[in-house]
Amino acid sequence: MKTYLEQSELKQLEERATCVRDRLLIRLLARLGCRISEALALRVEDIDFEAGTITILHLKSRISSYCPKCGARLGKSHKFCPICGHSVEKAVVQEKEHRRVRTLPIDGDTLKMLADFVRRDKTKGLIFGINRHRAWQIVRDCADRAGLPPLVNPETSRVHNVSPHRLRDAFAVHAVKLDDSGDGLRLLQEHLGHASFNTTAKYRKVSGKEHKEWYQKLWEEKGSG
Repeated sequence: MKTYLEQSELKQLEERATCVRDRLLIRLLARLGCRISEALALRVEDIDFEAGTITILHLKSRISSYCPKCGARLGKSHKFCPICGHSVEKAVVQEKEHRRVRTLPIDGDTLKMLADFVRRDKTKGLIFGINRHRAWQIVRDCADRAGLPPLVNPETSRVHNVSPHRLRDAFAVHAVKLDDSGDGLRLLQEHLGHASFNTTAKYRKVSGKEHKEWYQKLWEEKGSG
């Protein structure tokens, strides 16, 4: 069973869209590699048509617990503060919102599609104007019409239907196949907005390129022994 979508399958997915908006959504997810939440939050003013770039705002909330007596940060399993020993049955909980902004280049064909859509539909504010559930429906229905099979998660071995995140995965694997050097992976990390390099590096394993090269080197020298 497959673990990721090929570029030819992404094209099939896009071709099965029933309207320009849906086709544009699939194209952005596949060509930009952004998260579905980021795509749905895109506004017209986030696009620089002259520079050929899109500004992505990524918001992520993180909940942290602290000792009510000394203020030390606590882990999920802590029943007593590791610093002062105070019982932390009623820990102080704080939610912090992390805002990260990154500016991404976008290819000319997709930029033209965006410009035509904005101009034709007189779009103002949000580009897509749909919720997350509807976006998932669009991708799933297009995958069904294209006859694309479910994909297996290489880390959990669970089988999932084609979803918006699988398009982001396909973008990352495609990038790794073309350039899996240290510089290439760092650029991919920046593009995808990964806080940890390890998250980006997993696509190297998924693509299978590194494993194949390692295996082939085992048999390069002939006649030894």
